[in-house]
Amino acid sequence: MSQYSVVINGIERQATDQEVLEIEERNAAHAAGADDRAAAQVREERDEKLAATDWRASSDLTMSTEWATYRQALRDITTQEGFPNSVVWPTEPGE
Repeated sequence: MSQYSVVINGIERQATDQEVLEIEERNAAHAAGADDRAAAQVREERDEKLAATDWRASSDLTMSTEWATYRQALRDITTQEGFPNSVVWPTEPGE
């Protein structure tokens, strides 16, 4: 007996072998894209954090070592072990 059921025109029935294959293929494709979606989300958050501190990199300001290190750590997020599912965000320095 199938582990899946389908509803067609409001009537529920057990999925056929072919429907089970199609369901499992869709599930596998979705799972395969999970890392890509997580990576995109992390990159988006990283980009927002960098954009929020871009003014500190202005040519008429001298950026402190702490802020330069923080910004580099943000750029290096994608090289962390565990990326994209286990990311440790750097702590923003104080003023």
